[in-house]
Amino acid sequence: MRLLLTGKNGQVGFELQRSLAPLGEVVAVDRGVCDLTNYSQLRAVIRDTRPDVIVNPAAYTAVDKAETEQDLAFAINGMAPGVIGEEAARLGALVVHYSTDYVFDGGGEGFYTEEQQTNPPGIYGRSKLAGEASLRCSGARHLIFRTSWVAGVHGANFTKTMLRLAAESDEINVVADQVGAPTTADLIADATAHAVRAAVRVPQNIPSGVYHLVAGGETNWHAYAVHIIETARLAGKPIRVASDAIRAITSAEYPTPAKRPTNSRLDTSKFRGTFNLSLPQWQAGIDHILQQMI
Repeated sequence: MRLLLTGKNGQVGFELQRSLAPLGEVVAVDRGVCDLTNYSQLRAVIRDTRPDVIVNPAAYTAVDKAETEQDLAFAINGMAPGVIGEEAARLGALVVHYSTDYVFDGGGEGFYTEEQQTNPPGIYGRSKLAGEASLRCSGARHLIFRTSWVAGVHGANFTKTMLRLAAESDEINVVADQVGAPTTADLIADATAHAVRAAVRVPQNIPSGVYHLVAGGETNWHAYAVHIIETARLAGKPIRVASDAIRAITSAEYPTPAKRPTNSRLDTSKFRGTFNLSLPQWQAGIDHILQQMI
């Protein structure tokens, strides 16, 4: 089996190179070789590679900048997945693509299922939702995994930011009224490899569609920050901020150009049932990457 992997240098792409390797030949490309805004180049890479599976973690992820870079966000997140899907349909290839909790407006208190109404409040979420639609309309067999609050050893993320601030600052303010599940890049990559294996071996059992893929449990950004910092403190990492100086604030006290969902809870029942896979609690994944960082 030959697999084409885009965005190999991103958080998830970096881990996918490892997790997909046992499945077959992985052709991993970055933006220099496969620019998702250059559709002619994108088509040429797919036609030259002739993959059985295309895994596309590459994305425009600058949530706030997307508010002023709408065309670029939609070119990468909205249109490129459709181009990938068109080429995959010609080859009979499977496409694995990633989406986000930002396709929901964050209202309510429960866990969002895949069937619930989407209503993205910002450009980033709208562009990712457009990508879901363009891939679906391409005719390609596809798996779309919506995830949230991605963290990893490789690349920039909230976990690394908190470790840096904790070592430098006397006080840290963190939003406490946004709820979700921190999900590590290695969990996403390992779950993807498991799903691809199943989809290739027994395709009749794995229908195309959207699946929610996040770690188990829930937390808010403030509690998440406390967990990171106190774990690092217990491990002996030099921490400057005192435990009582990690201050919980509201989203209104930390305004951003793009609105964040207050509720990012995603129901993973469909993924777990379809792929017969358990998803660990978020703390397990975060503790694992913290062991590598500290």
